[in-house]
Amino acid sequence: MATHVEGKKMFLAGEWVDGKQWIDVIDPQDGTLVDRVPAASKEDMEACIEAAKTGAETAARMPVFERMKIIGKAADYIESNAEQYARTIAQESSKTIREARKEVGRAVETLRLSAEEARRITGETIPFDQSPGGTGRIGYYRRFPLGIIGAITPFNDPLNLVAHKVGPAIASGNAIIVKPATVTPLSALLLAQAFSHAGLPEKILSVITGRGSEIGDVLVEHPAVRMISFTGGVETGLSIVKKAGLKKVSMELGSNSPVIVLRDADVEEAVASSVSGAFWAAGQNCLGVQRVYIEDGIYESFREQFIEQTERYIVGDKQSEMTDMGPLITEKEAKRVEQLVQQAVAKGATLESGGERDGAFYSPAVLSGVPEDCAIAKEEIFGPVVLLYKVADLEEAIQQANGVDYGLQAGIFTKNLDHAHRAIEELEVGGVMINDSSDFRIDAMPFGGVKQSGLGREGVKFAIQEMTDTKVVCFKLG
Repeated sequence: MATHVEGKKMFLAGEWVDGKQWIDVIDPQDGTLVDRVPAASKEDMEACIEAAKTGAETAARMPVFERMKIIGKAADYIESNAEQYARTIAQESSKTIREARKEVGRAVETLRLSAEEARRITGETIPFDQSPGGTGRIGYYRRFPLGIIGAITPFNDPLNLVAHKVGPAIASGNAIIVKPATVTPLSALLLAQAFSHAGLPEKILSVITGRGSEIGDVLVEHPAVRMISFTGGVETGLSIVKKAGLKKVSMELGSNSPVIVLRDADVEEAVASSVSGAFWAAGQNCLGVQRVYIEDGIYESFREQFIEQTERYIVGDKQSEMTDMGPLITEKEAKRVEQLVQQAVAKGATLESGGERDGAFYSPAVLSGVPEDCAIAKEEIFGPVVLLYKVADLEEAIQQANGVDYGLQAGIFTKNLDHAHRAIEELEVGGVMINDSSDFRIDAMPFGGVKQSGLGREGVKFAIQEMTDTKVVCFKLG
């Protein structure tokens, strides 16, 4: 018997609104219907932007202490309802319940950081008399909100990555319109619920559910939207840049993250960290470990331990406390990953472990001997697959690590400070984690990459800088 649901409402300029058409939210684990959300129209998005113009004026006038209080209350609300939020994440996404609970905790921290950083949006004085023509003048600069921020968010962290855009936007006095991933909109609507409960004035926040093909271009191209903050794939990112026009663009576009393990490393620690970093959220993680370069001499030991730990990974029911990894977000995505692995094996790679598909589930796969011309070696896999490589030394490892068009984060395991500093200097990435896998991140740090991994930086303080403009003030004294 088919499941019947009433359907959620979307949050349009502070009001909960039905749609004329609907989008089904499906549990990727078993294909069951979780809920329905409105499929917003072009007209809905245009109305939302018009309302956000007023919301931006309201937000800019809101005193800092009010912004802090509202964001803090939203964080408290999520914390008080943490299990509901976690269950929703685990239902609509790929995450296990344990992974979902961690995401909820991080979202709470992201919002609390946003509240704190609201008080630190400062400028500084400028000594205008440093130039001969500046004598008799004093002044300073301040940061002002941009106005309307458009946020397009992905499915893999459906709550915290939304919080990373909404928290800083409100903290810095902007209005924000969120277009969440079509497959995981429920968590974003729950975030809107928290801000509604916290008393956020109307028209400052909207969460508009719908298909990107219908409403995405309206948000990206509208001249009243002064910034687009996007997290997602490279192709979509390139399309947004071409369409956005003269406005700020911040993008996190994924990666093909390398980890280097040198012979002086703690191999056991490197294995445990890399396995966790590779298969968190079924490998659908922009920081996920994809390539591991192991120095000759410890390769066999690392490989054996890595395979052993991978094969102990429990794949199954997302809602079970015992499960380590759930399904990919759709069966189509699982088939895509399966095809990439099969192509690599056909070209001579060795499948060391895993690589079996059952619907949307794909068992953690370990490959070795992957030829450089394979797509899986050059592109972001975004699935539970790791490639192991033997290298002669650090120089070769860095050369190989830099040999792709991505550069988000990298990890290196070594006890040698000279080796660590050389990696810091030479790896072409936005972050280098020493004795951690590429997957390590805290929500307060600047986060972003180079090359095709994106533009700008997230992390609360740094997102606020992206979401504000500098205004110079100069007084000519009598």
